[in-house]
Amino acid sequence: MRARGRRLPHGRLGPAALKRSRSALKLVLLAAALAYLALVAWVWLAQERLVFHPPRAVALPRAPQGWRMEPLTLRMRDGTPLDGALLVPPVAHPALVIYFGGNAEDATLEAPEAEREYGPRALLLVNYRGYGRSGGHPGEAAMTADALEIHDWAARRPDIDAARIAVHGRSLGSGVAVALAAQRAVRCLVLTTPFASAVDVGREAFPWLPVSLLMRHRFDSARRAPSMKVPALFLVAEGDEVIPPRHARRLAASWAGPVQEASFAGYGHNDISLAPGYGVAIRAFLDRHL
Repeated sequence: MRARGRRLPHGRLGPAALKRSRSALKLVLLAAALAYLALVAWVWLAQERLVFHPPRAVALPRAPQGWRMEPLTLRMRDGTPLDGALLVPPVAHPALVIYFGGNAEDATLEAPEAEREYGPRALLLVNYRGYGRSGGHPGEAAMTADALEIHDWAARRPDIDAARIAVHGRSLGSGVAVALAAQRAVRCLVLTTPFASAVDVGREAFPWLPVSLLMRHRFDSARRAPSMKVPALFLVAEGDEVIPPRHARRLAASWAGPVQEASFAGYGHNDISLAPGYGVAIRAFLDRHL
């Protein structure tokens, strides 16, 4: 029961209280906007640390039995030294596969798999700038330029059949491999867990950021694909939690040349090479095209 003479509040804010509420809301929105802009600026400045994860130097692993392993230090035109190794099988004048690894991979760790994955073909493993014992800092432009120099160095070697060179790129290395094949004549490409564009992967990982505006290292293989007539093998991990299979298939769909896919159920981004048919698929493909 309401006491006589008392009035219940009608629930409306007075002009002063309403003004204070609006000012508080504006401050909250301004703080949120500034925090978002600060985050965007941090991503812009720190994206190299987000994209590239250079591993520490490791001791060179052993080559397959009967193979010769030649440790390398290749000096690029700007003077940057790149560390790596050339593995040569016990055959005369072999074909060559140039391997480009993932964003946290020391490429020389691929050495023990040379025979299992590539057969009687030489294998060239060179670490990106800043990776292992290589000097400098990684970046798309420098990595692409280095890949061209690495190819040209290999093609000049008298113990390599320069007419039979293939390229294998894994994950981030798929972008480097495609960029190389777009500018040099290679016989075929092997792409493990590839992506159409690093921007596409970034958009999915950070949907609340303007990734297409921020990304400096775009590795846009999809842009090159319609003019790529070289045969390509796409190795897809069905359980890939880093680069879902749809990214590889998007690139394959726009590829101009012959495309073959080998998919592996039950394997993810980092363990696809442990699949029993992984090396078999690569060797069979190389046998046809190299």
